[in-house]
Amino acid sequence: MSTPSVAATGLLGVFADAEILEAADIHVARRLTALAGDTDESVALAVALVVRALRAGSVCVDLRSVADQVARPELPWPPAEQWLAAVRASPLVGSPPVLRLFGHGTGELLYLDRYWLEEQQVCADVLALLASTPPDDTLPDGTVPSLHRLFPEGREEQRAAAEVALTQSLTVLTGGPGTGKTSTVARLLALLAEQASLTGKPPLRIALAAPTGKAAARLLEAVQLEVGKLDAADRDRLPELTSSTLHRLLRSRPDNSSRFRHHRENRLPHDVIVVDETSMVSLTLMARLLEAVRPDSRLLLVGDPDQLASVEAGAVLADLVDGLGGRDDVRIAALQTSHRFGESIGALAAAIRDGAADRVIGLLAAGGEHIEWLDTDEPGDQLRKVLLPHALRLREAAILGDGAAGLATLGEHRLLCAHRRGPYGVRYWNRQIERWLTDSTGEPIWADWYPGRPVLVTANDYGLGLYNGDTGVTVVRGNGLCAVIGSGTGPVEFATGRLADVDTMHAMTIHKSQGSQADEITVLLPQEESRLLTRELFYTAVTRAKTRVRIVGSEAAIRQAISRRVVRASGLARRLR
Repeated sequence: MSTPSVAATGLLGVFADAEILEAADIHVARRLTALAGDTDESVALAVALVVRALRAGSVCVDLRSVADQVARPELPWPPAEQWLAAVRASPLVGSPPVLRLFGHGTGELLYLDRYWLEEQQVCADVLALLASTPPDDTLPDGTVPSLHRLFPEGREEQRAAAEVALTQSLTVLTGGPGTGKTSTVARLLALLAEQASLTGKPPLRIALAAPTGKAAARLLEAVQLEVGKLDAADRDRLPELTSSTLHRLLRSRPDNSSRFRHHRENRLPHDVIVVDETSMVSLTLMARLLEAVRPDSRLLLVGDPDQLASVEAGAVLADLVDGLGGRDDVRIAALQTSHRFGESIGALAAAIRDGAADRVIGLLAAGGEHIEWLDTDEPGDQLRKVLLPHALRLREAAILGDGAAGLATLGEHRLLCAHRRGPYGVRYWNRQIERWLTDSTGEPIWADWYPGRPVLVTANDYGLGLYNGDTGVTVVRGNGLCAVIGSGTGPVEFATGRLADVDTMHAMTIHKSQGSQADEITVLLPQEESRLLTRELFYTAVTRAKTRVRIVGSEAAIRQAISRRVVRASGLARRLR
């Protein structure tokens, strides 16, 4: 970390020395208070803490509780009431406002103006969509055709979710992995297409979107798979489905990274918009989406609120579930029965989600066919037995030039780490596996590209049709190498020289794994003092496994992960209630 205390004095300097504030926090605080002519150190500290909160994913800060959240009671925190009074009296909350306060009494929240406005706008647009009447596609006798045909016996939970979606212009569809969210979406689209056809309306204009290119491609692949299971008549009524990132759906502007070509004055043309992996959508991006949705459209927000939230500020999906769930006039469409996991992995995921540490430890200790626990801080020898054979199988397929086998092998196992660097990080384990490969084969790895190198695409490349999060394997072609990347339409080959934004992927971060799956997952937990250890991180990692999960870490690290929640300060849920 940088040492901003060199330039910081007074109250800001104390908090910088304590490594609470970074240089950027202090710079913004000093600049804004100087422009406003405010010399009160407590106001500068409040501004710096708001900027710090944004870096950590919150959109605001509660000055009454921030000392408890930081857990540094020995620092000279200003008395809460005096602190708030100083902020209220500051020119920064004047006109035009730089700071905004929301709420009264014990829950007063401090924002930068931009995020206060975005949160207010998201709340207003959500409530406006909910208040609008959804398109009336019922038959003259008031019935909903084919509801029971498309959601037959055994799909009662999904049918109930579809019934909710039919009655609301905006629907939040939640569920953990394997609960049938995509199946519900596909059958709901078929139902809406049939309604439109029977009532004489033109074919539906449908948009499928997600925050990342990989998630968008996966959504399209999964929906198309489900649509393929429907009757021919249902398939024929649906338009040709495509998917895109939210940025591409809204059409990015080269002159403004936070604004788009579709907005309140130029709405999206679609009748139905489905957004998957909504937990990854930031407050800013949700604001841009909602202002571009037509009032007579249907918006379906799909996701798992217990997974990791967006990298940027906001926890919109969790706020929507919390806020709308507290209203009598709105229903959340919730799927709870998982069909993906063996019973033991599902039970483990539920115990983590519920914060039941003793239950988690009991399930891990019991082990079994689907769960393994390596209770150690030095897992090298044990992990070598798992990771090296997998890397050798990748290498074998690559040398044979068999890209399909390489991709299949890649999907058999994945090592997930919380950190990028350090002994528990992705970089260390990528290098370690390459060292083991060298020792085992007698062939040193001299270059970035080598047969069997698994790769992770780290940036969207629309020209090549590659998306951040795509994965592949390097195989031998003639006298050279090529990268075979998995996609929804099948394997695609690229010369290695065309791929600039890729990383080696013997190991990957839990954040990058969000939305993906593998048959077997190994989760490497850092030591208990790691700030990244949270319940959401642990839950996300475990739920990437299809059939088997291996947890590597001490009991102390596991208990710490379960006890620590990702706390993102926000006023959206309160506004919605």
